[in-house]
Amino acid sequence: MNLESGWLEKIHWNPDGLVPVITQDSDSGRVLMFAWMNREALRLTAAQGHAVYWSRSREKLWHKGESSGHRQKVREIRLDCDNDVILLRVEQQGGIACHTGRESCFYQRLEKERWQTVEPVIKDPAEIYTS
Repeated sequence: MNLESGWLEKIHWNPDGLVPVITQDSDSGRVLMFAWMNREALRLTAAQGHAVYWSRSREKLWHKGESSGHRQKVREIRLDCDNDVILLRVEQQGGIACHTGRESCFYQRLEKERWQTVEPVIKDPAEIYTS
């Protein structure tokens, strides 16, 4: 076992080699997003200090903010009691974590059996993603 990656062996990876990740603003405590990481994404996140996820839809590493500029500077990485969920506490650069231009991906709330948008768009996604 590589001593440098021994900490990765403590994680209970799912059958696809992934672990769920909850990303939280380190100052406000607000949940910004949910994503997945594979071993390489978590290793890079720890080594580089910026969030790197695994995109299941694109089947590749996703460096958060690579196209939007809204990088996540990692303040802390935590592992839950069952060793199967990661909590990232980050400084969200630009104040936008969601591809919809909102602070958080959790901008819809269930009200009277309907999902209501309850968070404003901070910046139009068309202005964020120009390519």
